[in-house]
Order: sequence, then C-alpha cells, then structure tokens
Amino acid sequence: MKLNGILPALVTPFDAAGKVDHDTLAAILEHQLKAGVSGFVPLGSTGEYYALTNEERRQILATVKEVVGDRGTLIAGANGSCTREVLEQIKQTVDAGYTNLLIAPPYYALPSQEELLAHYQTILETFPEINVVLYNYPIRTNVEVGLDVIAQLHQHPRVIAIKESSGNLLRAIEIGEKYKGIQLSCGSDDQALDFYLWGADSWICGPANIFPEKVVAFHKAFTGGDIRGAQQIMRSLFPAMANLESGKFVQKVKYGTELAGFKVGNARAPLLPLTDAEKAEFRKVFEASQH
Repeated sequence: MKLNGILPALVTPFDAAGKVDHDTLAAILEHQLKAGVSGFVPLGSTGEYYALTNEERRQILATVKEVVGDRGTLIAGANGSCTREVLEQIKQTVDAGYTNLLIAPPYYALPSQEELLAHYQTILETFPEINVVLYNYPIRTNVEVGLDVIAQLHQHPRVIAIKESSGNLLRAIEIGEKYKGIQLSCGSDDQALDFYLWGADSWICGPANIFPEKVVAFHKAFTGGDIRGAQQIMRSLFPAMANLESGKFVQKVKYGTELAGFKVGNARAPLLPLTDAEKAEFRKVFEASQH
C-alpha cells in the first residue's frame, strides 16, 4: 500500500455542550476533500484521542467512514497504555471497517525497545488483516520507536510506513535512506519540505485542518517538480507552523480551524483555551499565511 499526498490529522469538533459535533466533522471532511487531500487520520493526537470515550471514538470512526467512503485513504489511531488496551482499541477500529492503523508506543508504561518490538509483533499476529503505520512521537509517549525496532519491522509486508514526529530531521533522513522497506511520512509540520527532499511522499498533517488548500498545493508543487514553488508555499506557512510547534498545538489547530470557518470548540481538559493574547498572536500569522 502506497501512502501519498496530504492526510489531515483530523480535529474532533465539539459543540457548545462539549459533545462531539458530527455535522461539523462531516463539513470539515467535505471541505478538505474538495481541497484535494488524499485521505484522513481520525483519532490521533490532534483529534484528542486520549480525551474521548470509547463510544465517542466508535461514533467518530463511523462518521468518517460514512462521509469519506472510497474517496480517500483512512488511517485510524488506536492507542492505549498497555498491549491489552491497544488490542481492544484495534478490535473496535477493525469492527468499524478500518484496515490501516496508526499506532504509537504505549504511553506511561515506558516499554524498553525489546518490549516495544514485542508489542508491535503481538498486534501484527493478532490482527492479520491490518496494515500498521508506526507513530514516533516521543514528546507525547516518552518512548521512541527506535531504529533497532524499525530495522526489525521495516521489511514486514504490513508495516507500511512511519509517521515521524520526533522533530529530529537527521533521524528522518536515516529512516528514509536506510530502511527502504518502510515509507517515511512527515509528522513534523515545520520540516515538511525537508522530509519531501529526503523521500517522503505523504504528510499526516494537523495544519491541514487550517489551510488544506495550501498544504495540498505544496504537495502538488513538489511532486510536480516545482521545488522552488513548494519552498515558496512553505515560506508563507512557516510563521504559522513555527507558532503551532511552539506549544499548545491542539488548541492552536482548533483555533486555526475556527479561523478557517468551522466552529470546533475548545480542546478538552486538562488543556485550557488559548488566552486572548495567544489568539491574537496566532491570528496574525494565520492572516499573513493567506497572502
């Protein structure tokens, strides 16, 4: 399976009562499809997976599946703090009709690399029908999907890619150059141009909730051979990307999605809403990116 193009890491919209707003979610999906994205990643970090109930997760999976149909590649997050919980999450995701899953290391347990490898192997053995996208985001899990683990898994026919969100470009380059059996997908938004230069063909992209047309235009320019054009697009987006990466990522993506025309509500506790000053700062870089 080939990952290609822009796959938004979807926000989860909440209404005024704090419940998942499925109508807004459907509208966001249609808007992003019209912009030219190639698929979606629901229930990831940007989607506040950790703050949702199981029933909410099932309903979100159903909405995304129903709205998108066969119009894009779907990769669902299915994570937890231990192997048992992750297997339960994967089962309900598979039951919802998903075969591609984005799986990070279990958080809080802090598995060793040997234990992490066994965790992934258990998943692959238990669910022979799924494809796995490894998710390296150590700032959130405090565990890295180490190169030794990648070396063991990169030739597995159902370990198709890694979403690399460590922010370590040298590591991304090494994965792209050394482990050809696994596709490199950009998960460090401010380094997207670098990722593409080093072999990535896809970008699992939180900021695609805010400016899907721009990130799709970047992908098309780069893959069409217009490297300078892709650079110009990233130059226009970079202040916003840098602001997002400076902290409060989820809150800022949700606020940016609001600026783009969709009321998605605040992030769930323990995350607090942005201050007026933080909103003003982000609005400034958002507006600058539109020119």
